[in-house]
Amino acid sequence: MLDRVATLVERGRAGSPATVAYVNVHVLDVAGRDDALVGFLNAADLVYCDGAGVVLGARLSGENLTERMTGADWIWDFAARAEGNWRVFWLGGEPGVTAEAASRLRAKHPRLTIEADHGFHTDLAPLIARINAFQPDILLVGMGTPTQEAWVARWRGALDAPVVWVLGATHDFVAGRVSRGPEWLHQRQEWLARLWVDPKRLWRRYLLGNGRFFLRVLKARRAPRP
Repeated sequence: MLDRVATLVERGRAGSPATVAYVNVHVLDVAGRDDALVGFLNAADLVYCDGAGVVLGARLSGENLTERMTGADWIWDFAARAEGNWRVFWLGGEPGVTAEAASRLRAKHPRLTIEADHGFHTDLAPLIARINAFQPDILLVGMGTPTQEAWVARWRGALDAPVVWVLGATHDFVAGRVSRGPEWLHQRQEWLARLWVDPKRLWRRYLLGNGRFFLRVLKARRAPRP
């Protein structure tokens, strides 16, 4: 995946900017009711699997996805790849959280050029000017689905970054604000580990959303193929 992103950065530097996105069961569940999100995902230059449920859904549909790539896992490899190579601006989260996440990446990779800001700005012109003045190779946007995708769709034309990449709540995990749950569980079923940690907030997303997603998969599987 990072090799693909590196190619997109070079393409973006040459004048063809790119957008990177992910899908997990929650994103695809929301997309089932949000045409704008479907359009965003279809138009993205790279969309990768960020959930074991999507791997299973693909298998039930007769397709094969060999693995999932979750932000809390790949962000460290990304930081190593970016160190000395890419300028990174990380946008999203509550005030101070993404800055703390960026600081932790920088502590492990001292030559990483990274700037961060929160995701609750109301006056966006100064924010976009600041991002462009930083001249990032990659802008990471983490505001949750579908807010982050709608934000990028609205402002992509004003952003000079070669690559804009939506990545969800990765900042919360890296900054230590949110636990991923037991390692033995989140390595196998990330959604169940997150439900374990925060059932009050997430039960609708996972118990109802997962059910809707797999019903759609099974319905599509029964539909006649052209």
